[in-house]
Amino acid sequence: MNRTAALDAVVFGVDIQSGDVRGDAPSYALVVFDGESVERDVVSRRKLRRRIDAEEPAIVATDNMYELAEDKDALIHVLGSLPDETKLVQVTGDERPEPLSRVAKRHGVPYGKDPMEEAEAAARLAAANVGQEVSAFTDTTEVKVSRGRSTGKGGWSEDRYTRRIHGAVRKRAREVESELDAAGLEYERDVTEKYGGFSNAVFQVSARPQDIPVSRARSGDTRVEIERQRRDGIEFRPLAKRRDHVVVGVDPGTTTAAAVVSLDGTVLDVYSSRTDDAAATTEWIIERGRPVVVAADVTPMPETVEKLRRSFSAAGWEPETDLPVDEKKHRTREEAYDNDHERDAMAAALYAFDHHADQFERVAGKVPPQHDVGPVIDRVVAGEESVETVLRDLEDDDGDDEDATAHEPRELTDDEKEIKRLNARIERLESHVDDLKKTIQQKNDQLSEKDRQLEKARSEGRREVRKDREVTRLKRRNEALERDVEAEKEKREALADKLDRLKALWKLDHSNFADVSEKQEGLTPVKVVEQFTRDAIADADERFGLVEGDIVMFRDASGAGRSTAQQLADINPEVVLRNGNLSDVADQVLFDNDVPVAPAELVTVQEVDELAVARESEIEAAIEDWEDRAADRRKEQNAEMVDQIISEHRADRPTGESH
Repeated sequence: MNRTAALDAVVFGVDIQSGDVRGDAPSYALVVFDGESVERDVVSRRKLRRRIDAEEPAIVATDNMYELAEDKDALIHVLGSLPDETKLVQVTGDERPEPLSRVAKRHGVPYGKDPMEEAEAAARLAAANVGQEVSAFTDTTEVKVSRGRSTGKGGWSEDRYTRRIHGAVRKRAREVESELDAAGLEYERDVTEKYGGFSNAVFQVSARPQDIPVSRARSGDTRVEIERQRRDGIEFRPLAKRRDHVVVGVDPGTTTAAAVVSLDGTVLDVYSSRTDDAAATTEWIIERGRPVVVAADVTPMPETVEKLRRSFSAAGWEPETDLPVDEKKHRTREEAYDNDHERDAMAAALYAFDHHADQFERVAGKVPPQHDVGPVIDRVVAGEESVETVLRDLEDDDGDDEDATAHEPRELTDDEKEIKRLNARIERLESHVDDLKKTIQQKNDQLSEKDRQLEKARSEGRREVRKDREVTRLKRRNEALERDVEAEKEKREALADKLDRLKALWKLDHSNFADVSEKQEGLTPVKVVEQFTRDAIADADERFGLVEGDIVMFRDASGAGRSTAQQLADINPEVVLRNGNLSDVADQVLFDNDVPVAPAELVTVQEVDELAVARESEIEAAIEDWEDRAADRRKEQNAEMVDQIISEHRADRPTGESH
C-alpha cells in the first residue's frame, strides 16, 4: 500500500501507562505530534478527555482501541463523545490487529516497549496515514427541530400560546431546510403537523455533523438537536485508500471521458470534462488505481489513448471493429452515466474486462493467500510474465524481507523464454475463444432485450391509456371542487356584508336607550374593559377588538403598572375613561404617550348588555378638559426642570467663584 503524504495535523498517540481500563483510575502515556515537534505527558483519563475536547486533534491513535474503553458499548460511547473532526485510529489494523512492533518496523518508525515509546510510535504511524479509522456511526445525521418549552398552561390564552410555539417550530424548520438546500446537501424531511404549525420536524441528512451548516441550539420556543446515526456494529476504514489495480476505458476528443473498472468487473468511477488536459485525466486515474489494461472503443487505438497506456506501462485493448452504439448501450445498461462520452469510456473498460476476465480468474486461482492478486495480474497481463515467474520473485522478496534488498531478476534460459512465449500465446487463444462465446451470448441477449423492449412498449401504451382516463376523471373532479369553492366564497362574502350591516346597526340603532331615539348621530360607541390589567385588556381585544381611536372605559382603573399602561398606550385610544384612580406610574406612562384620561363621571355612558354609547359632545368636553390639565402639567414639569438645572449648575460651580 502506498502512502500519498503525511498528515498535516495534530495527532494524539495514547497508550496505557499504569492501571487497567476496567479499573477506576488508569493513567495514559500521551504523545502530541504535529509532524515536527513532540510533546510527552502522563495524564489521567479525565485529563485526556479534557485535552481532546479542548484541542480537537485530527486523530487519537492507539495500538488497541480497547485501551480507551472496557467493552464495545463503552467504545461506542467514547466514539460518540469525540469532537466532530477527531478520528479514533487503530494503527495495528482492524479486527485482527498486528503487533505494533511489526507495523512500526515495516514503516520505519522508531519503536520501544515503554508505554511512552509505544504512544509515540502510534502517533507517528497515524500521521503517516497508517492504520484503520474506528467508526460506530454512519455518514447520516439526524437534525431535529422541536418545541423548546411545554404547551401546557399558557395563561390567559392557552390556544394562542400553543399556536405561537407550533408556528415558531415551523418557521425554524423552514430556516433549517433553506440552510441545507443552500449547502447542496441531500436529506429527507418528516414533520408532525399540529395546531398552528409543527410540533417537530426531523431531517435525515446525508452528511456528517461538521459538514452541516446547522448547530445545536435552544432559543425560546424552539430547540435544534443534532445526532449522528449509529451503525449496527463497529466498522474499520483505512486512513489511506489502496490504489488497487484496475481496468481503464478512455474516450478522447473535445470532451474527454474515462471510466475505472475493478478486476472483478465493478464500475468504480466515471468522469468527463471539456476543459481538462491529458495531465488532469492522468491524475484522475492515478487517484483511483493502477491501470493493468487501458482500453478504447474504436480501432485502431487513438494516439491519445496509446500515450496514456504507455505512461502507465499497461496492456492495451481495442475491439476488432468499432463498437456499435447499441452494443455499448446494452453493456452499460445497468450503470449510471451523464453523457455519451462517459458511456463509451465505460463500455471500452467493460469489454476489456470481459476479454481478460477468465485470465484474471486463472491468475487469481494460482496466487497464494499471503500475496495480493493485483500486482501478480499486472505483471502477467501488462508485463507478459508467467504466473510462476512472478510468484517465484515474490517468494524471493519475502525471504529477503529483513534486509529489504532490491530484487534483481535472473536471466531466463532459452527454454524458459520459449515456455513463457507459448504460455502467453495459449492464454491469448483461450481468451479469443472466450470472446467468441461471449459474442454469441451477447447476440442472444440482444434478441431477448428486443423482446423485452417490445413488451415494455406495449405495457407503456396500456399504461398511457389508463393514465389519460385517470387525468380526465381528476379534471372533472377538480372542476366540481372549484365550483364548490366559488359557491362557498359567495356565501362567505354575503355573510361578511351582513355582519358589517349588523355592526353598523349595533353602533347606531339601540331602541332600549331612552334618549338615543331623538338623535342617534350624536352618539359614539364606548368599549368597556372590566379592569386595567393585561389579561382584561387582552380578553377585550379578543372579544370585540381594540384599535387606535377607540373610547375605552375601565370599570376599575386601579392596579395598572408600567407595562400594562404601555400596552394600552400602544393601542393609542382617543380617550380613557376611568372609574377609580390610576397609579402614578400608569398615569405618567399615558401622559407621556399623549393619551387623554378623564374620570368616567364626566361622561354619561349608557349600557345594554355589552353595548355602550356616550354623547360625542361630552367626550369632546372631557378631552378638552384633559388637554387643559395636560398643558398646566407640562408647564409645571418644565419649571421644575429649569429649577433643577439651575440647582445643578450652582452645585457644580467652584466655591468662591464670582459672578
